Amino acid sequence: MQLRFRDLRRKEVINIDDGARLGMVADVDLRAPEGQVAAIVVYGPARFFGLFGRGEEFYIPWDSIQRIGDDIILIDKAFQRRDPGLERKRRR
Repeated sequence: MQLRFRDLRRKEVINIDDGARLGMVADVDLRAPEGQVAAIVVYGPARFFGLFGRGEEFYIPWDSIQRIGDDIILIDKAFQRRDPGLERKRRR
């Protein structure tokens, strides 16, 4: 299957373990030398109608994606709440 990032951003991510709607794809983490997608990033829920920003973002590894449909992406495994690389950058 061939996807453009533009098409991927229009899809909603749903966890099939608990049926939770995580949100829309916001970003993609790429491995530069190989050109492979390492993970997708989904922004957390908006706080107070979006006036106070958003919650933590979901970092979903590519291997936890079970199926990509026309308008949704189904994931099945547990995933990290935040990108571990971002945590290190924020501490500096």
